[in-house]
Amino acid sequence: MKADRFLGKKLHKVSKKDVLKYRTIWISDLHLGTTGCQAARLLEFLKATESETLYLVGDIIDGWQLKRRWYWDQTHNNIIQTVLKKAKKGTNVIFVPGNHDESVRQFIDLNFGGIQIRDELVHTTADGRRLLVLHGDRFDGVIACAKWLAYLGDSLYTMILKFNQIYNIWRARAGLPYWSLSQYLKLKVKNAVSYITRFEDALAEEARRKGLHGVICGHIHKPEIRDINGILYCNDGDWVESLTALVETQSGELKIIHWPFIKGEPLEISETTFQPAIKAFIEEATL
Repeated sequence: MKADRFLGKKLHKVSKKDVLKYRTIWISDLHLGTTGCQAARLLEFLKATESETLYLVGDIIDGWQLKRRWYWDQTHNNIIQTVLKKAKKGTNVIFVPGNHDESVRQFIDLNFGGIQIRDELVHTTADGRRLLVLHGDRFDGVIACAKWLAYLGDSLYTMILKFNQIYNIWRARAGLPYWSLSQYLKLKVKNAVSYITRFEDALAEEARRKGLHGVICGHIHKPEIRDINGILYCNDGDWVESLTALVETQSGELKIIHWPFIKGEPLEISETTFQPAIKAFIEEATL
């Protein structure tokens, strides 16, 4: 699936020399501290964008993986420093922890280095819509019912990503575009789509329960903007597979931008990224 089809009318292409300026940017699931994090691309994105508010919507640092094996590249340091610099220069930076950086939740409602830490909050767009912002992990059935299975799924996900990285190094040398293993998970795509739908419906219902216009989350590595029975559901994707962010323009319009496509790079993206397929497999194994 080509990037332009994936993003449809929500994508807008700009010159490499332009600084992308937005009212608000949401990014999540960076997974700093893992080899799967596309840190170089993320750093490019952060340096090429400006916003009044920057939301870090969870799983910024992967505490689960760091406990198993320490990995911290200099680029990961540069990303942290870039975010801190943005906060120092006046960007309103808000960190909403997820399950992989859940240890940060003990500091909810505190501020560190100009970064506010919040469990969840309501964002009001320029056109007046009120949107719930949260990571979304507490609406994940696997994590809610059996956390040890979530750890198992995470280990499997990491293993497959390593294989995918090695394979794509070869493809890059051969001049071929990026390839995602998830395209070939035909057996589990139906279950993965079911898992995604349940997650999205649960988040939309939470926004409805709170009397809000919509919800913005991360967690499942599936960038999306869609209407669910009158509630706006937005997922900003991830920086392991999708390399996407959710942005708000000065007029209040919400868009998903895909960084490699913005740069004009050839890239293929699967409709279902690998993490939902893993979660669907884990869910099925417990039934």
